[in-house]
Amino acid sequence: MLIVTGTVEVSPDGVEKAVAAAQRMVAETVKEPGCLIYEFSQILGHANRFRVYEEWQDQAALEAHFTAPHMAEFQAVLGEVGVTSSEIYRVVGGEKQPLR
Repeated sequence: MLIVTGTVEVSPDGVEKAVAAAQRMVAETVKEPGCLIYEFSQILGHANRFRVYEEWQDQAALEAHFTAPHMAEFQAVLGEVGVTSSEIYRVVGGEKQPLR
């Protein structure tokens, strides 16, 4: 199993669109083979910052997720709303590593 966690911050004007896109992303991602947990939530006190938390059966399942159509759609929306910061990490064997 591997864990993906981190934060994504979007421009304040893009929050509503980012939330709608995240809801669609979560609904589709949890159906993917190898997805154990997939969560995307707003951080209290920071409406434009989101916490990402994912658990995957293995690296192959995560790689398949990266090529899913709903991932491409989500990435496109993030491009439209303007990501102001993103820190996403993969945790393998208890060690936190940059995702890419």
